[in-house]
Amino acid sequence: MALTALDPTTALVVIDLQAGIVGMDTQPHAAADVVSRSAELADAFRARNLPVVLVRVSFAADGADAVPGRTEAGRSGGTPPKGWDVLVDELSGHAGDIHVTKRNWGAFHGTGLDVQLRRRGVTQIVLTGIATSIGVESTARAAHEHGYHVTLATDAMADRSAEAHQVSVDRIFPRLGETGTTAEILDLLRKTHA
Repeated sequence: MALTALDPTTALVVIDLQAGIVGMDTQPHAAADVVSRSAELADAFRARNLPVVLVRVSFAADGADAVPGRTEAGRSGGTPPKGWDVLVDELSGHAGDIHVTKRNWGAFHGTGLDVQLRRRGVTQIVLTGIATSIGVESTARAAHEHGYHVTLATDAMADRSAEAHQVSVDRIFPRLGETGTTAEILDLLRKTHA
């Protein structure tokens, strides 16, 4: 599907580009490429005074605030290494950015993200990040359910599995919004937000 529009107040929402996640082996795009493309989008949004939201996942050292419940896959155990939840340098250091800390897969539940976006009049979000089928997809689903227009930068996201990434891109995302490459989104941004 081709991108059709970016609303006058569109926000970039970047999911989990932090030390402990960008260090993983990702598919089909390297984490470094996801970071680079997300940073390029962030710079373009900032240059147009459009909101940039940097989302990170973090938990208390004892795991007490982790999501409860039984799962067949189990939970990763142990204490995360110090600094695992620090945002990458390529996206840090911009005073106007909105920072959201989540304790779930998606960035809406249990955070102030929806309030932050609505206060700024945001009607559309562009999503990037890691992992496509977990944090990005969960956030896209919630954004769609909250009534936002959703655009997904498919080359600015990656997963632990190329197959999981592709299922989200091919099967789920077209039902939640529009997909495009970083270059296509930047081109549309230049045309509509000069």
